[in-house]
Order: sequence, then C-alpha cells, then structure tokens
Amino acid sequence: MTSPDQTLEAVYRAEWGRLLALLLARTRRLDLVEDALGEAFARAAEHWHRDWVPDNPSGWLYATAYRQVVSRVRAEAVAARKAPLLAVRADWEPPDEHLEQLGDDQLHLILLCCHPALPPESRSALALRLVVGTSTAQIARLFLVPTTTMAARLTRAKRKIVRAGIPLGPPPGDELRSRIDEVCRTIYLAFTAGYTPGDGPELLRADVAGEAVRLASVLHDLVPDAPQVRSLLALLLLQHSRRDARQQHGQLVTLAEQDRSLWHRHQIRAGLALVDALQPDRGYAEELRLQALIAAQHALAATAAETDWTAIADHYAALEALTGSPIVRLNRAVAVAEAHTPQAGLTLLAELDDALPDNHRVPAVRAELARRAGDINLSRTSYRTAIDLCTNNVEKAYLLDKFSNLPAAAPDPRPKGHH
Repeated sequence: MTSPDQTLEAVYRAEWGRLLALLLARTRRLDLVEDALGEAFARAAEHWHRDWVPDNPSGWLYATAYRQVVSRVRAEAVAARKAPLLAVRADWEPPDEHLEQLGDDQLHLILLCCHPALPPESRSALALRLVVGTSTAQIARLFLVPTTTMAARLTRAKRKIVRAGIPLGPPPGDELRSRIDEVCRTIYLAFTAGYTPGDGPELLRADVAGEAVRLASVLHDLVPDAPQVRSLLALLLLQHSRRDARQQHGQLVTLAEQDRSLWHRHQIRAGLALVDALQPDRGYAEELRLQALIAAQHALAATAAETDWTAIADHYAALEALTGSPIVRLNRAVAVAEAHTPQAGLTLLAELDDALPDNHRVPAVRAELARRAGDINLSRTSYRTAIDLCTNNVEKAYLLDKFSNLPAAAPDPRPKGHH
C-alpha cells in the first residue's frame, strides 16, 4: 500500500508544473502562487498523515493553494483595485479547473520563463524552478554557482515578469521560433536534472527526465521543422532509453556494464530515425546534433566492445571546438582513452582541475585512467579526492568500492631524505 509520503512525493514530481500553470492562469499572481503551492504541499504532509489521502490528491493541492492565494489577496485589501500581476494574452483561455484537462500548460510556462525580456542566465533556471519544481540548491549546482546567487537570480527574474507584464500563454509563431534555443536549453536542463545526481541517496529521477522528454515531444509537434528541436528530441529519446539499466539494487551501473537488454528499443528506434534526418548546422542546433550523434553511437553498439569510440571522440572534439566546455573536454578525455590510450585521456584532463575545481568526476575519471595506465599511486590519490568531493551516496559507494579494489600503493622510488 502506498504511504501518504510516497503519494505526496509522486504528485509533487508529476504535477508541480501543471498545478503551478493552472494557478497562474486563474490568479495571475506570480508573486503568490509558488509560495501558496509550497504551503499546500506542506499542509498535505500534515493532514494526509493525520486524516487520509484524498481520492484526488492533485485537486486537493490545487484547491488548498488557490485558497491560499485568495486569502493573501484579500488580506492585501486591494483585490478590487489592483491590476493583475501576471498578464494573459487576450486570445488565450485558461484551462478548465478539472486537472485532467490541463493539456500542456507547462510548455506555456516554459515559454513565459524564456521570454527575451529576462536575463539569459535566468531563463532556464526559472523554468526549472517553476515548471519542474527543481530545488534552488540543485539548480545552483547545475549552473555551477552558489545557492544564494541562484536564489537571488530567481527572485529578480520573477519580479521582472511581474513588472514587465510578460504574458502567460503560447506566443505567436514567429516569437516562438525566436525563443526556440532557450526553450530547448531549458528542456535539456530539466532532463539533466533528472540524471545528474544531487546530494543524498537518490542517483536519478527518471520521472523528471521523462517529463522533459514529453515536453520535447510537444515542442517537436509544434515546430517539427526546427533542427534544434529534432536534435533535442533525438538526444533525449536515446539517452532516456537507458534509464532502467543505469542502476541495479540501488547501485550505479556504468555504461560499459549495463544490461543492454533493458534498454527501451522503441525509443532507440525513434531516436535513430530522427538522427538519420539531421544535417550539419550551426550554433545550438549543431551542439545538440553532435550530442545526438554521440548518443546514437552508443545506441547502435550491440555490446560495449563494439562501440565506435573513434567516432565518438571525433564528435566530442567538434563539440569542444564549438562550445569550449570543460564538461565536454572531460567526456572527450574518456572517449579518447577508449579510442587510443589511457595516457592520451589523462593528457586531456590536465587543465580541468582549475576549470572544474569542485567536480568529483574529474578526479574520478583521472583515477580510472591512471589505474588502466598502471599508475596506482595517482589512481589512489585521485579516488580519495573524488570520494571527498562526491555528495551523492550511490556514487560515493561506487567510488569507495573501486578504491577498495585497487592494488596496494607502489613504494616511493625516491631515496629517503630527498623530497
């Protein structure tokens, strides 16, 4: 039997964005709805334990949050005089109050967050917070900034929406196309949030990633000829197809060790069909295309040994030249080590400690490549660093296991007294 906590967690993950979109459409109070919905979840945690879980949990949460907003508006004593704080396009009708008829208002919410009036560094972050309900701390980690910085950034973005009267609802076709890169970035970041382990015991959130895949599919239906949308959907389908093989009995399973019979073949077929239609492009569309090509190489390999690592390393080299991203360099180092030698991969890692000082994956990759190259001392030192930096329980357990299976450290070859 599902416990109240499990029900509440499932509703949070599945319905946060939809509930928020409905509350915004009905009240147009961006300054109130997020706090009101959060309070509704807090009350649910208390009442559902004490009384019972309602037959319609989403409806209960919506009604509770809506009452919170109305109460706040009445307390301000300006409900009859104050202009709404979130505009809505004149030709757009809010959804019916029955939650099953919400449709794709999360996409409307993403478009709101990706409005060009907002600072570029705030758009994707705000959409993750409002649409998916990703915590501010997790968003800060994704963007490599302190939590306090991200909290301030999100607050400023919400105030900007209110002050500028940015409307809720689908923008005209040309306007949608002008925002397409930002919308794609946002959906991809939402997907990344599902597969980037945060602090604590949880390795992945396949439901969050699945919602991002759904949003990418909705976007593809709206603008099927947009190359970045086609590449995004292909990339997400191919990566998400491996979700059931990524962990086993609560333990991390690396790509090389995954049971490929667990991969979802229908998503692989759909993703590969999209990849086949991709053509070289530029800008963000090309970034997504190259990433989709990399994912396709993994999907095409019947076994890990059959992976075309040379092609993958070449795609990563092109992606690094396009983006200059240190994360891409890290992934390229892994591919180069597989295609050529561990030492070649170690060479590519040389400058990443300064670029990614708190990222545990840099020393983790160095530890594995050093082990393969026979440098056990470097491997042991690097694993210790990675373990110290890692904050996810499942990943840390994996690193500890790898460290414990290393051979003993080699003796220092230098004469005693010389350091």
